[in-house]
Amino acid sequence: MTVFFALLAAAALAAWWYVRSKRTEDAAQHVLELAALKKKHADILEFQQRRMETLLDSMLDGLIVLDATGRIALTNHAAETLFGFSRQMTGGSLLEAVRHHEVAALAARLSTEPSILDHELLFEGTPPRVMQVNAIALHDTAGTATGAMLVFHDLTRLRELEGARQEFVANVSHELRTPLSLIKSAAETLLDGAKTDPVALDRLLQIIDRHADRLALLIDDLLLLAKLDSERLVLHLQPTPVRAAVQEVFDDLSGRTRLRTARLENAVPDGFMASADPDRLRQVLSNLVDNGIKYGRPGGVLTVTAAAQTNGRIEVCVRDDGPGIPREALARVFERFYRVDKARSREQGGTGLGLAIVKHAVQAHGGEVRVESEPGQGAAFYFTLPAA
Repeated sequence: MTVFFALLAAAALAAWWYVRSKRTEDAAQHVLELAALKKKHADILEFQQRRMETLLDSMLDGLIVLDATGRIALTNHAAETLFGFSRQMTGGSLLEAVRHHEVAALAARLSTEPSILDHELLFEGTPPRVMQVNAIALHDTAGTATGAMLVFHDLTRLRELEGARQEFVANVSHELRTPLSLIKSAAETLLDGAKTDPVALDRLLQIIDRHADRLALLIDDLLLLAKLDSERLVLHLQPTPVRAAVQEVFDDLSGRTRLRTARLENAVPDGFMASADPDRLRQVLSNLVDNGIKYGRPGGVLTVTAAAQTNGRIEVCVRDDGPGIPREALARVFERFYRVDKARSREQGGTGLGLAIVKHAVQAHGGEVRVESEPGQGAAFYFTLPAA
């Protein structure tokens, strides 16, 4: 009997030990599973956080999110670049980040307004910038205010393009109006009876013919620039001898050279071959040489040279010995209709588009164009083309 109870006690003890070990093992397994689950949730949360940051940083517009106290809770890379702050500004004030009182005032208005859309602000600086601000108040499901979100869109480039477009339209209108007015005036004079006077008839017809040619030239230049802008101009690239192209241009402009008593020097070495469209190369050279004759010193010298560059390009230089270009005008001479001396340019009959065509035609070849000048020491126009 004693042996039976001893065996029974041993069995009970063994069962208890097994159950206890099993519970301990299950508890340990549960702890491991719970830790793995927590890690999985942490990894998912971190992944979602990184994905959200990546998405926000891919935005072109600046984003700033404020918490309920008006402190910065979240920003993206575009906002940091626009205003020059880092993510260490998280927790800081909006005014410290953007340094613009009106932006802070917009955020404050969101306490009473649900949203503020398409609000434009000028940010002073170098250069100044125009920003469009869209702001919205944030609320939870219970309607309690939780903060605000502000989106900043940089309109500076758009405003610059609008200004350039308006200036371009105004310039085109002026350039078209002048010859049209002269043609109309001459035609009206003829209709009023001047056609019976042979001398007046000849003079007025010459005016009509000359300004009709001016209109045609302007329209041709505008159409060419439109093609260059839209990249619809097809270049027929082929090995082109640079010296021969320069000489052709010299021969074509020999009449203008005699009128200005200017001397042209072709100093381009033999054997220089550019990979270029021959017609466009002659057009570039013609505009630059004609420009040099027009604004150069009467009886002066215009020289065209060329040199090989180490990057597989040829650099051509058209240099005159005229009065030069003022420093403040150097950055603008390739703009459409920009003229250093407006009165003299119109007197000479230019359209104001020659250097703009030079710039776009050279860039269409993959080259670059620039100008160097000192007042009283002439001007040198450089452009590069791929060597053949």
